[in-house]
Amino acid sequence: MEKKILNLTQHSPTLEQIQVGVFEPSGGHKKEIQRLLTFDAVPSVLEMYDRANQIALVAKTYGVKFAMIGGAPFFMQFLERALSVNRIEPVYAFSRREVVEQRHVDGKVEKKAIFRHVGFVRVFKMYDEQI
Repeated sequence: MEKKILNLTQHSPTLEQIQVGVFEPSGGHKKEIQRLLTFDAVPSVLEMYDRANQIALVAKTYGVKFAMIGGAPFFMQFLERALSVNRIEPVYAFSRREVVEQRHVDGKVEKKAIFRHVGFVRVFKMYDEQI
């Protein structure tokens, strides 16, 4: 599968996401993105604007049209704008939760939630191609 969606989240992509083209930035870039997505104190608008622009500039070096984003909800609008200004379309992963029950020999029932990647939510459709 062609690598076409840059992962700009703090987490690693799932196998299902990798199979549809999501890929990780290089190690140094990944650490920088994680640092910029992490807020330890209430940020100012200027700080969010600056961090979003820094992430977008890193993303631009990969020459992608799409970036999977996620993180603090209050920050996403800044990141969406910064990416779109740099001609990168932000997308959000959409997954379906499946609950699986496992009955143990002692009679206890264990429930596990498994999240299955279903597709991407496009905030604004900048490109006609399917993702």
